[in-house]
Amino acid sequence: MTASRVEAVFDVEASRRLDERQRERLVWRAGPVITAVAQDARGQARNRELALGRLAEKIAAGLATPVRRRPTRPTRASRERRLEEKRRAGDRKRGRQRPAPES
Repeated sequence: MTASRVEAVFDVEASRRLDERQRERLVWRAGPVITAVAQDARGQARNRELALGRLAEKIAAGLATPVRRRPTRPTRASRERRLEEKRRAGDRKRGRQRPAPES
């Protein structure tokens, strides 16, 4: 550990900047306390900038709402390709069978 190491801590539950919904979401996704550490640079000021930037990224990631997937339907061409491939597979398997005895 270096003497210029910086640890940034954000107490989610004590924050007055977040509304109740945001607070619940952050606690659920990241926990009640979010921390970020930086010891990359030699100077403490630069490490403070890095740690605060990382902390901001973690908070933003915790607050981000995932985009809901809209279900799509397969295109006509993709359905036809799938059915054609199934027909070919069936023909291939039928071709592997022994021929029926002639009566």
